[in-house]
Amino acid sequence: MLGLSQRVIQAAWTLFVFALLLIVIYRIGRTLVIFALALIFAHLLAPVVEFIERHVPERVPRIAVLATVYVVLVGVLISTMIPISSGIGEEAAALANRLPEVMQQDPLGHLPMPGWLEPLRPQLTAVLRDRLGDLDQTILPLLSKASTHIITGIGAVMGAVLIPILSFFFLKDGAAIRDAIVEAAAGARRELIDDIFSDLHLLLAQYIRALVILSIATFIFYMTFLSSMRVPYPILLSGLAALLEYIPVVGPLTASAVILLVAGFAGYQHLVWILVFLVVYRIFQDYVLSPYLLSSGVKIHPLLVLFGVLAGEQLAGIPGMFFSVPVIAALRLILIRLGRRRMRPASL
Repeated sequence: MLGLSQRVIQAAWTLFVFALLLIVIYRIGRTLVIFALALIFAHLLAPVVEFIERHVPERVPRIAVLATVYVVLVGVLISTMIPISSGIGEEAAALANRLPEVMQQDPLGHLPMPGWLEPLRPQLTAVLRDRLGDLDQTILPLLSKASTHIITGIGAVMGAVLIPILSFFFLKDGAAIRDAIVEAAAGARRELIDDIFSDLHLLLAQYIRALVILSIATFIFYMTFLSSMRVPYPILLSGLAALLEYIPVVGPLTASAVILLVAGFAGYQHLVWILVFLVVYRIFQDYVLSPYLLSSGVKIHPLLVLFGVLAGEQLAGIPGMFFSVPVIAALRLILIRLGRRRMRPASL
């Protein structure tokens, strides 16, 4: 009886600690997001730092290599992002000026519809006008200030300053921090914790680098197609598609819908070609490019990905949607590693 009561108390205490941990994570969510983004930034820079270290004399300190990488990176980002953000801002302002005129006329007049939907065109137009009645107060000011938001509003100023600083320390002292955590564990658990850290490092490094490559590829392919087909606002639409690529499943679908709607409202006549391109590129990315960049450790069933994205949005908004897939993949790897450890004594 005493043993049973002790197990009940232990289980209750475990649940209490777990609930307290969830509350703490929820309350310090913003700080955790900043540290997570810094860790991601460090993983992006790590290959560059390692490459330079292999090609410089050993007497050159690691801090000097890190400083060189940061200076070069800042120069590259400034030289590439400012022209792109300027083009996006100009096209966003042009779209903001044109949308009210389109809405006052016939927003669906340029959109082809199936024959069975044609009788409903007036009703659909009225519903669309009602839904976008607050366009002047919400969407248009946001579009008109898009260039300002892109340059200065990517995040809070403190976060934008802290992320590079924290990533610098992750790159400089990451190995020492990992060794300290492993050494602090009990002897029997050190190997397990070290294996988990190795799995998570490879997972995060591969996932983040793959996302960046996929986003850049999306911008290049979309920009090339939309510009060659003379689709209105190619820089704005390509930048939006590249940005939404970081949100699994929901992001690409949203980008495709926005591209079709904006092109239709702007009077573009060849929407079918845009739809064909979107479908073909999605197939290419999902079945060729993504499998090439991602290993089996990152692959998760689409239903679980969709659940994670929706649940992450409810818990933490856009950051929750972004972090949902790596968190699910990390939990999967941890469970697999723990399962292997439990099975090891039985196999001996």
